[in-house]
Amino acid sequence: MYDLVKLGLVALFLFLRLVAPVAAGSLGDADVAYSRGDYATAMRLLRPLAEQGDPAAQYKVGILYETGHGVPQDYAEAMQWYRKAADQGDPNAQHNVGVLYTEGHGVPQDYGEALKWYRKAADQGDPDAQYNVGVLYTEGHGVPQDYGEALKWYRKAADQGLTEAMYNVGVLYAEGYGVPVDNVQAHMWFSLAATRAAPSDRAPAIKARDLVGAKMTAPQIAEAQKLAREWKPRISGGK
Repeated sequence: MYDLVKLGLVALFLFLRLVAPVAAGSLGDADVAYSRGDYATAMRLLRPLAEQGDPAAQYKVGILYETGHGVPQDYAEAMQWYRKAADQGDPNAQHNVGVLYTEGHGVPQDYGEALKWYRKAADQGDPDAQYNVGVLYTEGHGVPQDYGEALKWYRKAADQGLTEAMYNVGVLYAEGYGVPVDNVQAHMWFSLAATRAAPSDRAPAIKARDLVGAKMTAPQIAEAQKLAREWKPRISGGK
């Protein structure tokens, strides 16, 4: 068994999502203004659309209030606009509602509410939300600690290429948390995380892969490398 001090889970939430797709018309103009740092113009274009009930605009107004771009930072106001979009099924807004409940920004910290909103986004296939559901189960926040359930949600995010989730899947297989120890699977997921993470973030996955590899036979390593080569991302919804 590996020492968790050396081979630990990434028990960090993925926070505020700022990137949104460019839309036509005023939404597109607002995105252009936002991208060039003209937040006041972005807000001027977005606010009327948000007040008319457009969920994409509501979500983006929420971002401006949360980040304090173009307006004074106001988490409570951000939550109001995220909730308007989230109640219409926008997964980005649902994710960010979960973030605010996780952090206790604009609302009292409430992991149960965070889980509810992460699940709504996760069930639509949102990988960051799926990862955050996994973190809640890992930490036992808002739910009883359950590594098996954590693995399920990390795997959904990992299947879509989220490197933090890939690393955590590797740890769970290496440690035997929620699943029998499987060094082949652990090595595969660590390898995937190492090759897909940003260069500055690769060291933990490389170290973990090498720790696992030291316990494996040459054929096992070859099998893990083959699995990593053959891996392809796929959309993974909830349930």
